[in-house]
Amino acid sequence: QVQLVESGGGLVQAGGSLRLSCAASGTTFRLGWYRQAPGKQRELVAIITRTGNTNVADSVKGRFTISRDNAKNTVYLQMDSLRPEDTAVYYCYAETILRKDYWGQGTQVTVSS
Repeated sequence: QVQLVESGGGLVQAGGSLRLSCAASGTTFRLGWYRQAPGKQRELVAIITRTGNTNVADSVKGRFTISRDNAKNTVYLQMDSLRPEDTAVYYCYAETILRKDYWGQGTQVTVSS
């Protein structure tokens, strides 16, 4: 069982920055972030493996940076140059080596224009 604790969401003006953090209670293979805007499906934002391989959505490439600290079992999402269309609930995601998925409770990110 893996528990995920997210932090760092909030309200920011367009062009601003926020940093999300997610601490996992157990050993994970992949850690990452998805987001879901009102009326839309949940979509991948960025994901990172234990060895540092990343997959970043085209919509945030060049603006968002994902990183992880394996010693702390924590993943970070640095979000720069935020746009109103980035407004969503951001969910932390973890996959264990046994390919089991876990989700955080979600943190709201609101970008005002």
